[in-house]
Amino acid sequence: MGTGTVSTAGFHMGMVFDSNVKRVFWYIFGGMRGGPTRVKIVKLLLAKPSNMNQIKTGLSLDYKTVQHHIKTLEENRIIISEEKKYGTIYFPSTLLQQNVQIFNEIAEKLKE
Repeated sequence: MGTGTVSTAGFHMGMVFDSNVKRVFWYIFGGMRGGPTRVKIVKLLLAKPSNMNQIKTGLSLDYKTVQHHIKTLEENRIIISEEKKYGTIYFPSTLLQQNVQIFNEIAEKLKE
């Protein structure tokens, strides 16, 4: 397991227990440095799938910063991409789409 990767032991056939999702989401968005930036990236991708350059421009971030956060979000199955090349488009994963309410609750609590 790489740095910043949460165990996926609770995953089974594409479904995740609610408490495990909440725990993983809290870790990724609230427990690690860079969580607020990852929240912004995920909100942008929920609104419109985008490539790294579009994310960089849309959020006024450094390209290397976007690369780092995209890697963390992909490793933890929060976002997915179809191809691994320049201009790759990133999408919300099925895990995120099925648990978007949990993501929104956490994002709201982090604003407080």
